[in-house]
Amino acid sequence: MASTTQCLASLARLSLRAPARPMAISTIPNFLLPSVATPLVRYASKKSSGGNNNMRKRVVKKKKAYKTFRSYDMTNMDQYSLCDAMRYLRAFEVGSPPTSVKYEVAVKLKTQKNGPVLRNRIRLPFPVKTDTRIAVICPEDSPLALEAQQLGAVAVGEESLFEAIRQGNIQFNKLICHKESEAALKKANVGKLLGPKGLMPSAKTKTLTTDLKGTMQEMIGADEFRERNGVVRLAIGQLGFTPQMLSDNLKAFMGQVKTDMNQIDDSHVKLLDEVVLSSTSGPGFSLNGKFNPSGESLEIGDLESVM
Repeated sequence: MASTTQCLASLARLSLRAPARPMAISTIPNFLLPSVATPLVRYASKKSSGGNNNMRKRVVKKKKAYKTFRSYDMTNMDQYSLCDAMRYLRAFEVGSPPTSVKYEVAVKLKTQKNGPVLRNRIRLPFPVKTDTRIAVICPEDSPLALEAQQLGAVAVGEESLFEAIRQGNIQFNKLICHKESEAALKKANVGKLLGPKGLMPSAKTKTLTTDLKGTMQEMIGADEFRERNGVVRLAIGQLGFTPQMLSDNLKAFMGQVKTDMNQIDDSHVKLLDEVVLSSTSGPGFSLNGKFNPSGESLEIGDLESVM
């Protein structure tokens, strides 16, 4: 049993002990208290026996590659006769000089992307370009040079003509090379200058020839066309042309395109898809193959007058 002294010592210690701090009771709701972020724990990725991660890789879908150029369903598309298309295009070109504005036709084909392309030259019944300037590569001071000058060539020769090309003094838009000067043309190394302009002579374009007279007569008033991305384009008339003149040029061009299509190998099929007529500043109008205007108030003679 504890003595009186021990009891007094215990009471003294209790009186000297610091009072307990009162606990603060929070009045803030729990849903407003800030959340404590859980520390991010990283684990080492396991590697397969082949050394590749087992992490899921993102699968990128490849776009479907089409072997042919895209074509559209023209069932509900508005199509126009030649006179109707000319009527609207003339309205778009009001105030423009008739000789500076050109009608252009675009022939869309159903064809393979990696197949052969159409490329040829045609002389339309009514020439569109009247400023043809032809230069001839042939030996200097030869009978061929004299013949070319008499036929109307604006430049004739070999080295003198090559030097003018290197200096950028190209005063012609057509270039012919005689077979006798083929080696000189290759040696001159001017293909980098003539190629981008479409002037490099070659047997494929029928500008490497032995008949200067026949080739020059064919090129005067002739136009070249080439298929690009499944479309063949050609200027077939001036704004001042009558509907009949434009129709004759269009028929001649379409006949040439169909002839070139039939000469292609059967393994590369080309089909006619659409014919679109446009102008220099006007939109394109899909043609339906008819000639006469659809409106009763419009006559063909109305499109033959001066705008």
